[in-house]
Amino acid sequence: MAHPAVSRLLTLLGEPITPGDSVDWDELAQTTGLRLPSDYRDFVALYGGGELDEYLSIRTPPVGASPYGVLVDELDFDPGELPPTPTGTAQENLEEGRLLPFARSANSDVVFWLCDAQDPDSWDIVVFRRQVQYGEERWVRFEAGFGEFLFGTLSGMLPNPFSDSGFANSPHTYRNWQQPL
Repeated sequence: MAHPAVSRLLTLLGEPITPGDSVDWDELAQTTGLRLPSDYRDFVALYGGGELDEYLSIRTPPVGASPYGVLVDELDFDPGELPPTPTGTAQENLEEGRLLPFARSANSDVVFWLCDAQDPDSWDIVVFRRQVQYGEERWVRFEAGFGEFLFGTLSGMLPNPFSDSGFANSPHTYRNWQQPL
């Protein structure tokens, strides 16, 4: 049974054409100290690494020959140690927070988990927008997990977090790295 947020994503994206990625999550936690949110793990098992609407690439831990298997490459903090205090909401706090990138847009926007809690299911999402209008914030925090953020963004229930229209048009498609062109 998939995480409820992933089940909602399934209604927007449909059944995957190719199988998702098989990741040994326990091994990943043992070797890196990194535990990842349950909705993300369910998404990877169902859809794998790939691209949403040829716009947003979703990274995974290393998997076979996947070009999306680079999630742990940018891990620049010790996941076993917690920060002394939770990250604030000011721009400089977000920029200096314990961030782990899991997605990038075609416009070079980056989507991160804000890893400032022991429980990965409680991590918020932070988006760095590469291009913004004068006076707009580059860093935007969403009090949502992986699946809620993607569903909200795809359905229009959340404000567009990206530098351009992002997911303005539906239907939405997900292309797994194993799927032929």
